[in-house]
Amino acid sequence: MPVITTIADLKRLHEARVPRMFYDYCESGSWTEQTFRENTTDFEQIRLRQRVAVDMSGRTTASTMIGQDVAMPVALAPVGLTGMQHADGEIKAARAANAFGVPFTLSTMSINSIEDVAEATGKPFWFQLYTMKDTDYTARLIQRAKDAKCSALVITLDLQLLGQRHKDLKNGLSAPPKLTARTIANLMTKWGWGLEMLGAKRRHFGNIVGHVHGISDNASLGAWTAEQFDQTLDWAKIGRLMEQWGGKVILKGILDPEDAKEAAKLGADAIVVSNHGGRQLDGALSSIRMLRPILDAVQGDTEVFLDSGIRSGQDVLKALAMGAKGTMIGRAYVHGLGAMGEKGVTTALEVIRKELDMTMALCGETRVQNLGRHNLLVPEGFEGRWQP
Repeated sequence: MPVITTIADLKRLHEARVPRMFYDYCESGSWTEQTFRENTTDFEQIRLRQRVAVDMSGRTTASTMIGQDVAMPVALAPVGLTGMQHADGEIKAARAANAFGVPFTLSTMSINSIEDVAEATGKPFWFQLYTMKDTDYTARLIQRAKDAKCSALVITLDLQLLGQRHKDLKNGLSAPPKLTARTIANLMTKWGWGLEMLGAKRRHFGNIVGHVHGISDNASLGAWTAEQFDQTLDWAKIGRLMEQWGGKVILKGILDPEDAKEAAKLGADAIVVSNHGGRQLDGALSSIRMLRPILDAVQGDTEVFLDSGIRSGQDVLKALAMGAKGTMIGRAYVHGLGAMGEKGVTTALEVIRKELDMTMALCGETRVQNLGRHNLLVPEGFEGRWQP
């Protein structure tokens, strides 16, 4: 077993073990992938202030996110098709998150269903909702999340239509994979993954198949999802969904101060500064560049989390020091899941917490709540002088 010290180590194992279409689904963006790349490279522009002769003992990374105690302010973001990265992937990721003490978010487009994860974990988790034209299905999906005792609803706002992701189109992404000559050739090199998938609880979208009239197989599912994302979504509809849920709500996919103000006005418990990992609007600014303007816009009226681009504990620290209350990781934990299943997710979380803890100490802080701009060296004009 190789020594794992970084998320990049898990990424290499993930690529070697998982079929190309599912690895590419994780590690790609839309169009030219400019935003996908800059989500990470913009973090590299921010430097850290080293401080010495400070009592570093008694450190803790513990915090809260929407009132929930967390071992560190990092939640597992909703990621579709997680059950194709590793057999029963959503269940294994949820178990790892529960044991570690951080929130897990189940995607609408998961392989394991809401009920599967609830039964296997026995603990509350967050549920992410894509807004669909089929309002009856959406209402039943929300009720299923309530019945499963989900502790927060995460409504994704930046996917009213699917961004053009060249790799997914060229790979013929599907769950389970279509058996073309190219796919079969690739699967033959991933026999370990294939053997585990034979014993998986599900190999299709568990929250959809069997829950929508007329959807009984992947062919009909593909046609349904292609036309179901609600392009008429507006703030009034979001408000009605929040009323239907009646509990804590996180609005994900905010990348503009004006949208942040609208989300806060609706009473969201938190918003997530996110560009969908660079998989939607290519050419948009990175999440870390937009964090400060959004914080200035909401003025503390709602908690602000940051998603997109985090690959290390240092990235988490930079986001917190820039003002975020919490963070979400997607690719970082999926690399661990694809590499080593539940153990890999735990390893990814351990890597991030160790980096966060050590960096925090060397910056002269003992609590994540004390992190601030004073811990950073931010390039002049980092947020930019962009003209609307």
